[in-house]
Amino acid sequence: MTTILLTGFEPFGGASANASWDAVRHVAHHWDAEREGARLVPAELPCTFAAVGPALADLVARHQPDLLVATGVATGRRRVSLERVGLNLVDARIPDNEGRQPIDEPVDPDGPPARFTSLPVKAALVAARDAGLPVELSTSAGTFVCNAALYLGVGLAEASGGRMRAGFVHVPATPADGPGPSLPVDATARCLTVILRACVAVEHDLAVPGGTLA
Repeated sequence: MTTILLTGFEPFGGASANASWDAVRHVAHHWDAEREGARLVPAELPCTFAAVGPALADLVARHQPDLLVATGVATGRRRVSLERVGLNLVDARIPDNEGRQPIDEPVDPDGPPARFTSLPVKAALVAARDAGLPVELSTSAGTFVCNAALYLGVGLAEASGGRMRAGFVHVPATPADGPGPSLPVDATARCLTVILRACVAVEHDLAVPGGTLA
């Protein structure tokens, strides 16, 4: 049976909750492994540059997932975003949960400039849109801990020799987070569930247009 490691982040920046972890817990609560043909392992990641990489590596070593789908909140976005690329760049607008605020530093000094998701993001996008869900592709995961998790997670997938695929999904804030664009937790969870199903079902991504002109 396929094993999915689905992660969300702990609260950061003075918030009392994180929409990504709320959505992950919601997905896990309603997930039926027999029905879905996949075992789901939910996990909460630390929102610190120093700890996120070791945490991901430990989770992957313990659970040996076939799919690593990390999630994080992107305040200001209206749709769930399938991230395509992680940059080897840290440029923190705010401190992380350890008070560190690196500026213009690499995620990994020995790594390549960028790493691309190995999840079938276009297939997931088509599945979500067919279901009438607010999902989009994104080419910017930011330069905070979410981007680091994407970059390092794909690095773990590359090191697995193709045994594991990895990527990242940004989710909007929830209405409880205050004014601004938002999506209720249950709606975000529906999006994630459809994305996970597509990732389980599709090995090679679709060759369909998904880019932007700017």
